[in-house]
Amino acid sequence: MTARTKKLDVRCDVDSADDLGEGAMWCPAEQAVYWLNIPMPSRLHRYHPATGRHQSWDMPEMISALARRRDGTLLVASHHGLNSFDPRDGRLIRLAAPEADRPGNRSNDGAPDAQGRFWFGTMMNNLGPAGEDLPITGATGALWCIAPDLTYRCVIDGIAITNGVAWSPDQKTLYVADSAPQLIHAYDFDAETATVSNRRVFSDDKSLGYPDGAAVDSEGGLWSARWEGQCVARFRPDGGLDFTVPIPAPRVTSIAFGGPDFRTAYVTTARHGATAEELARFPQQGGLFSFDSPVAGLPRPQFAG
Repeated sequence: MTARTKKLDVRCDVDSADDLGEGAMWCPAEQAVYWLNIPMPSRLHRYHPATGRHQSWDMPEMISALARRRDGTLLVASHHGLNSFDPRDGRLIRLAAPEADRPGNRSNDGAPDAQGRFWFGTMMNNLGPAGEDLPITGATGALWCIAPDLTYRCVIDGIAITNGVAWSPDQKTLYVADSAPQLIHAYDFDAETATVSNRRVFSDDKSLGYPDGAAVDSEGGLWSARWEGQCVARFRPDGGLDFTVPIPAPRVTSIAFGGPDFRTAYVTTARHGATAEELARFPQQGGLFSFDSPVAGLPRPQFAG
């Protein structure tokens, strides 16, 4: 079956002009979408679609992924570890530092599983203090499992750029992208023990740029944001490419399902590396976009700690 393009009505909800927008997360309790800008000055965003209200908070170090906690605060993955953040007082407080022995790394993508654990991905730091590119010279990244009591262990090592952490609806499959080689891997996932096995290539499609953030819908389709691909791509559970949704930005970075019925897809993008021609053609790149999804998504679990 040939993949087709779905030309949906894609809206720019917030023209935030993020250098590297990432980490889209829908919060059902607040009926709001959170996302972030990774490079310094790093920033956390919140947008309430019902009112159009957009807020942001400056961060003391680069942040890259989020989860809601039981008490209503946020678990935030940052350059040097894991933190709590309370939007009411704007404080970022360090909770754990899983890679204190890897000072050349930074956090990247992450997500909670249905049991309330947080999965925390890392990579060699590729961003300087002014947002300049730094070379990635090795696969020093990893995927860590953070328990609700904040103990942690490394589950997968040797990843260049950890991205697209997501689970199938039955929690039997874990998906993890390594953006550098343009691969999405699937693993058998044991939800009780939080262990993985049987790694295989889920997608090695190189025609749509690089796989970045991801989300799984209620039918088991994996939606992959595509850096340098100007789209999000939906893959069927067997790994076949179903269709793509064009986004008016060359570098598409993450996707999250939200809204009252989880049929609104929120998509982050980046201005990083944009040429003058690209900026003229896609003036809202770096913004938060949305579209009505033909398939409903799933609620994102909370971190149980």
